[in-house]
Amino acid sequence: MAMAQWRNGTGTLTVTDAQGGQEEAIPLRIAASYRARSRGLLGQDGIDGALMITPCGSVHSFRMRFTIDVAYLDRKFKVVAVHTMKPGRLGMPRLRARHVIEAEAGAMEKWGIRPGTRVTIVQSEADGR
Repeated sequence: MAMAQWRNGTGTLTVTDAQGGQEEAIPLRIAASYRARSRGLLGQDGIDGALMITPCGSVHSFRMRFTIDVAYLDRKFKVVAVHTMKPGRLGMPRLRARHVIEAEAGAMEKWGIRPGTRVTIVQSEADGR
């Protein structure tokens, strides 16, 4: 079973609506190393687009400066759960989650990301090795 080898960098998160029509392309930062995953959105005042943390099954919002939406994805990039977390919270681990997408509060609803939605993630080729 071949697994994608994620690297820190950028990419695009694409959400297709339930009818398979409207697609939303969202700029994405990817945090794959231990250091980048640990840092996440700490110390930032907001995010343009979203952050994917991989591998990841749970997150916290301690020392965060803003409220975030968190989408938990399984290994096939299907959304398992979506939660809004205020700063200073500890999220419950999701057993089937392999990746987490974080964005500013309200973004997931605007993008149409909800449990059962499947997303596509493409890493930019230009990202360094």
